[in-house]
Formats: sequence, C-alpha cells, structure tokens
Amino acid sequence: MSETAPEPVDAPRVLVVDDASLVRMYYRGALERAGFVVDEALNGIEGLERILTTTYDILVVDVNMPKMDGFSFLRALRGREPSVRSIPALMTSTEADDGDREAARAAGANFYLVKPLPEDVLVAHARALAGRRP
Repeated sequence: MSETAPEPVDAPRVLVVDDASLVRMYYRGALERAGFVVDEALNGIEGLERILTTTYDILVVDVNMPKMDGFSFLRALRGREPSVRSIPALMTSTEADDGDREAARAAGANFYLVKPLPEDVLVAHARALAGRRP
C-alpha cells in the first residue's frame, strides 16, 4: 500500500485549465517542483465546476479549448461572486498577436504568455500571482 505525501499547509493551490494532456503534465511538474498544489481541468466548463468546490490561489488558463475557451471561462469567472472572481489568472496561448493579449486582458487575465513556456518563466509568474517570493 502506497501513501501520498500530505500537502504542505501553506502551499498555494493552482488550477491548470488546458485541453492538451502534455501541457497539463508539463505545467503540473514545473509547478509541483516549485511547491504548488496542482489540480487540472480539460476545458472552461470543467474549470468552473472545480472552482465551485475548491479554493484556488491562481489559475493557469489556455485560450483555445473545446466546449468553453479560455476567454469565455475568464469572463464567466469574473462575473461570479467576489470569492472566485478575484482569483489571479495567467493565460497562455500559441497566439502572439497584440489582439490576443488585449482580449486576454479584457476577459480578466492578469498575465498573458505565449507557449511554449520555459519552466522558470511559468514558475516566476505563478509565484508573482500567488504573492510568493521567487
């Protein structure tokens, strides 16, 4: 019988919302190595469902996903009660246009980063959003 290690009491909890399993796995590994507790959602609808049952310190959200894209997810989240609408969000995408950055800000993203993300960049931005030192 294997036991899992208990979660650190003060570890920030992050929800990664991305339809690509390899991206989620990469983000999970990088963030867990940096001391975050990581949950995952496959799209915006699943992300909203998770937010209703778990408290998150930050979100890492992809733009292009089926069922509900990242922009729609953040707009829906920002329209909810104060306890969830203020969760800081890092939006990621392969799109590098200024229009995409503007759309991300308008939807409620705190940061917009273009994939692929180096691990140190992801972790630094996640720590900044969680109010943690690098």
